[in-house]
Amino acid sequence: MSVVIVGGHDRMVQKYKEICKKFHCKAKVFTHMTTQMSNQIGKPDLMILFTNTVSHKMVHCAVTEAAKNNTEIVRCHTSSGTALHEILREAGC
Repeated sequence: MSVVIVGGHDRMVQKYKEICKKFHCKAKVFTHMTTQMSNQIGKPDLMILFTNTVSHKMVHCAVTEAAKNNTEIVRCHTSSGTALHEILREAGC
C-alpha cells in the first residue's frame, strides 16, 4: 500500500516513514510545498493530511490530486506519530 503524508513536522519525517514501514506501506512525506508537488504525489492508495501544520495551498493541491485519482483522504488535526499509527491501523494496513 502506498501512502502520501501532507503536512507534519520536518523533524518527524523519518519517524513517519518508519511507522509506515511497520505497516508495510511505502510513504512519501511532504512537509513543505514544492514547485512540482502535484506531479510528485503520484497515485497513492491513501492520503493523510495533517491539517494543523499544512498551508491551504498545499491542502488544495493534495485534495485536487486525490480527486483525480480517486484516492482516499484522511484528515487529522494532530501530526503525532501516535495519530499516524492509529490512522494506518484503522485503514487496515
